Amino acid sequence: MSQHGVGPRAVTRSVAFLTAGVLAVPALTGCGSEDPAGKPLAAPDIQPAGRDRIADGGTLRWAVDSVPDTLNTFQSDADTTTLRVAQAVLPSMFRMNADGRPERNPAYLESAEVVETEPKQVVLYKLNQQAVWSDGREIGAADFAAQWRALSGKNTAYWTARNAGYDRIQKIERGDNALEVRVTFSRPYADWRSLFSPLYPKDVMGTPDSFNDGARRKLKVTAGPFTVKKVDREDDEITLTRNPRWWSKPAKLSEIVLRTVPRDKRVAELAAGTLDVAEIDPAAARRITVTARPQSSSSPLTGPGADRSAADDLHSWAVANGTDEDAADEETVARKKLRKASARYAGQQQALRGFEVRKSLEPAFTQLALNGAEGPLADERVRRAVARALDRKELAKAVLKPLGLPAVPVGSHLALSGQAHYADNSGALGDQDTKEAQALLADAGWVRGGPLKEQKKKRKEEEKAAGAEGEKTSGEDNKAHGGQDPADHLAHDGRHYQHPARGGAPGAYAPKGTAAPANRETAPLAKNGKPLTLRFVLPSGPGSQTLRTVADRISRMLERVGIGTDISKVSDESYFKDHIASGQYDLALYSWPATAFPATDARPVYAKPVPAADGSLNVEQNYTRVGTDQVDQLFDEAVSTLDEGKSRSLIRKADSRIWAAAGSIPLFQRPELIAARKNLVNTGAFGFGTPVYEDMGFLKKGAKPASGPSAKGSPAR
Repeated sequence: MSQHGVGPRAVTRSVAFLTAGVLAVPALTGCGSEDPAGKPLAAPDIQPAGRDRIADGGTLRWAVDSVPDTLNTFQSDADTTTLRVAQAVLPSMFRMNADGRPERNPAYLESAEVVETEPKQVVLYKLNQQAVWSDGREIGAADFAAQWRALSGKNTAYWTARNAGYDRIQKIERGDNALEVRVTFSRPYADWRSLFSPLYPKDVMGTPDSFNDGARRKLKVTAGPFTVKKVDREDDEITLTRNPRWWSKPAKLSEIVLRTVPRDKRVAELAAGTLDVAEIDPAAARRITVTARPQSSSSPLTGPGADRSAADDLHSWAVANGTDEDAADEETVARKKLRKASARYAGQQQALRGFEVRKSLEPAFTQLALNGAEGPLADERVRRAVARALDRKELAKAVLKPLGLPAVPVGSHLALSGQAHYADNSGALGDQDTKEAQALLADAGWVRGGPLKEQKKKRKEEEKAAGAEGEKTSGEDNKAHGGQDPADHLAHDGRHYQHPARGGAPGAYAPKGTAAPANRETAPLAKNGKPLTLRFVLPSGPGSQTLRTVADRISRMLERVGIGTDISKVSDESYFKDHIASGQYDLALYSWPATAFPATDARPVYAKPVPAADGSLNVEQNYTRVGTDQVDQLFDEAVSTLDEGKSRSLIRKADSRIWAAAGSIPLFQRPELIAARKNLVNTGAFGFGTPVYEDMGFLKKGAKPASGPSAKGSPAR
């Protein structure tokens, strides 16, 4: 991913008041007749085509971020490539449709339903009679039982990353025949459709040794349209080939090669003809999109030297032909390098004409996380003030509008628009309101012009050092004055803009070191001798430019209500491990996927942290350290009721209370930008939907994709 994100599953408008511990929230949206879940904001963009239009054969070369350390999705080091392989080669009883809702996978299931609720919940699976493993053995109850035992949590010899749902199963047995599997639960489980997707063969799940090591580097037995042919860690690629025992519609492609390609190398690889499809960043998307536009003398120049003026060119020529031989030689070399780079760029642009950008919105959202464990943000009033200072509509617009995607803020922590559990519950906290944010801060004891410890003592040293020391990135230093707002460049270029060193009103500036007037309205907020300044930790890698630009804009919003920020940019490798997971931050930006099973998957993300036996705090995946007993109770009730309407209502109530606690603020749904060959069909930006690998392929010569309106980045209807 171009933005940092973590996954709780396989890859591993009024104010709310707290009075005497009781939360008063506005009425939930679901009381009316209209479904508050709505529709997905953007449709999938996969260039759909019927199978009769697709050529038989061919190899699809697909860029991925890594060759995973394991092919077992239930292990802690599984990643997105692990999941992609599993989708192509293993059974899944249910898969996601375009609305992000689970639907039966007919290749494996004839039916699956709750057949008993008393005294115990019983789910009866009726399997497709043709479904077999690649070794010829029928898929059956023995595979279900082996996976349950491995993931139940009862045998610690299995190195599992999660056991949610499987720990509620009491027994698994064969039904009336070999095609029926009866699963009996010890406790009711609303999210039973989340289980056995993927399903591994008993050869993998049967013993701790086979589970821990048997599926890390290879999968001998599979049951999907493809099978794993080779995992090549030297060349960093995985080759999938057609499964000759696949009983459903045969795969159109002969092979799929998943190859590790760094994101900053993908445009060059696409242009060189060594890739067919790749997730890309906004800058790469612009390069591809511009190739489809008719070129004219008025078209803006792109590529190396595009920002050079006529005066720059004239000066360069003059130096190269001047009397200073050393300068002339140096400039001549530079001009040759520029010509070479320009020619290479032009060649790449020509090659990129064979590609197009397919775009949608990922089933994931970017949030602002507020660490409530200590410091100013331990006070709920300060967290709520931060939230009320943010203009989420502006942030969504800055990220998504330049990409031609719907710029709508996310209204739920637990689902996205179109998913069954979605409702916009942000009213439990309220919209942007500067006065309300300032009132909350004042109520928390933060006042303007308060005395700062050692300020007078250090003033002279600071003024003396101001001209000599390097800049420290802070909310005040990040303010832009006059000219174009750097955030307006979001998704337009890949550069990081450095703001002016000092803040203040637009116009003339006093020299560095000039003392500010004693004006309480412009003085920083302070309490107990300390200024209100929050540590804003961000990743520094090239793929995180959007996050950093969003952070700059957030810092300016916070500055308007008196909250300062110290931005710390850390390496991508240490961002989660050393900062987010360990709690070494006040503010941070990262993403969570939106799952169809929030009662199961989202609970560890928002569960109230509890002390562990060794005295440490067990936060599970709740990196904000903000949680309540009431939210935990609502999750427990939602996962334990088999009334789907009631379960959705409980999830929405939980979300309202998560909003009110202000531990994290959902901002916008993540953009999904995919570069794909124009003749590649049924592949691209999948949105909520699970890819159908057997239908991917290249158009026959002269064939056209399916007729009808294009879904390219268009709002879903």
